[in-house]
Amino acid sequence: MPGRSDVVGSAPRQHRLRHWGRPPLVVIAAPYRASRVGHPGRSPIVADVASQIPDSAERVAHWESVYERNQADDVSWYQAEPVVSLELVGLLGISADAALIDVGGGASVLVDALLQRGFVDLTVLDISEAALRASRERVGVDAPVDWIASDLLTWEPTRRYALWHDRAVFHFLSGDGVGVYRDLVHRAVAPRGYVVMATFAPDGPEWCSGLPVTRYDADHLIEVLGGEFMLVDQRREVHTTPSGAIQPFTWIAARKVSD
Repeated sequence: MPGRSDVVGSAPRQHRLRHWGRPPLVVIAAPYRASRVGHPGRSPIVADVASQIPDSAERVAHWESVYERNQADDVSWYQAEPVVSLELVGLLGISADAALIDVGGGASVLVDALLQRGFVDLTVLDISEAALRASRERVGVDAPVDWIASDLLTWEPTRRYALWHDRAVFHFLSGDGVGVYRDLVHRAVAPRGYVVMATFAPDGPEWCSGLPVTRYDADHLIEVLGGEFMLVDQRREVHTTPSGAIQPFTWIAARKVSD
């Protein structure tokens, strides 16, 4: 998952974030609350992350502690090579000058791989500053990357992207959080842009990092995105964690066909 935000009471929060090589960006994020809702027929009834940790500052603290307790290559979602992500970016024909956002990208090495392939307009959003710091130090401060430290549930996009990439963030959400996520995708993805999403598959884990998750197949993921998106590709990936555990993932790539 994704950096730290300052929270004062219930007032909207302002994050001043440094974007290397560009002027600072100010992001205004309003508070968010979600209810406890399950997904019958998909997973056992679970609470969403906002119900488990209702306060944004507490969600930030939870994920900061995960990265402060573990090395980036020790967390269960670590990949030495983001194979499926890169295959789908290639399949969709995303140009190197297109705007891409990796939601929950944190310490992922996807940004490294995209930079190596010549991409020049990248954004990485994560709730953990520690995770973003690891990536910034790894790729260098002059890399053409905007680093956004924010709770996704309170983030407001200020531009549109040709590709929204999310590996293992969405499955932490349910109830109202699903609607918040869908609205963000619709507002942040440009016309004829793309979404690449991965969640735990129906036979995947029910918990991750001490939080419940909702498991999806491809049909349910495209259903979540709504009629504005058309399925382009779907895949199943069996991920092996650094500790040797097996985690089946569902992947989809979808195109925005209406705005």
